[in-house]
Amino acid sequence: MPVGPAPCPRQNHLLAALSPAVQGRLFPHLELAELPLRALMYEGGRPMRHVYFPTDSIISMQYLMENGASTAISVVGNEGLLGITLYMGGESTPSRSLVQSAGYAYRLPRARVKEEFNRHGELLLLMLRYTQALITQVAQTAVCNRHHSIDQQLCRWLLLSMDRLSHNHLTMTQEFISNMLGVRRSGVTEAASKLEQLGAISYSRGMIKVLDRTQLESRSCECYRVVKKETDLLLHYLPQRQVIAHAETIPTVTLELSQPG
Repeated sequence: MPVGPAPCPRQNHLLAALSPAVQGRLFPHLELAELPLRALMYEGGRPMRHVYFPTDSIISMQYLMENGASTAISVVGNEGLLGITLYMGGESTPSRSLVQSAGYAYRLPRARVKEEFNRHGELLLLMLRYTQALITQVAQTAVCNRHHSIDQQLCRWLLLSMDRLSHNHLTMTQEFISNMLGVRRSGVTEAASKLEQLGAISYSRGMIKVLDRTQLESRSCECYRVVKKETDLLLHYLPQRQVIAHAETIPTVTLELSQPG
């Protein structure tokens, strides 16, 4: 596991954006959890007892088919949380969640999440906006998996992962990546080799280092840009790490509709 700063709840951007009053109610109940690579966080159909707020880990939400094949539908990192089902009215999910990049997360018991959510304040608004951003990512992933090449999918996935880390390396095998993308390992090997020859990444013993982000962006499809734009629009706290003084200060998105000419 990469060596970094000591874990702190404010390393999760959503938690950092909460006002001191809300942090004061939640932080005493947070539990630090170490998340090793490939750890199973949620199993499809099983009761969910915690919401997880990653600090330097990345978690992949996947659907597992009857034949054992799996495909990642979204990634979660320090921009948000794992466990939207618990505040959207459910207790379990048909998907499973695996640790894609090892690190840490803080977890909050289900009862505490619902208690704060039902105050209809900051946490509710931020969680709903995060959920909308996550829905966009899931929908765009479905489009990407159907219409774009393995090369483009790999670039999109690497960029989304880098956006959720404070460093430039991921520890995982090509077999794991192929399971994530739902493609053959040979396809991932070929795509990764192309990126390595271009100097965009280096790959050795299960370690991928991003060396040239611009190359990845230029070779990725529009799906990454769609997700990034929507995430930046909805999760205004990501670039600035703003602290919300009151729920009323969370900006709303205003759409200007063009008039028919």
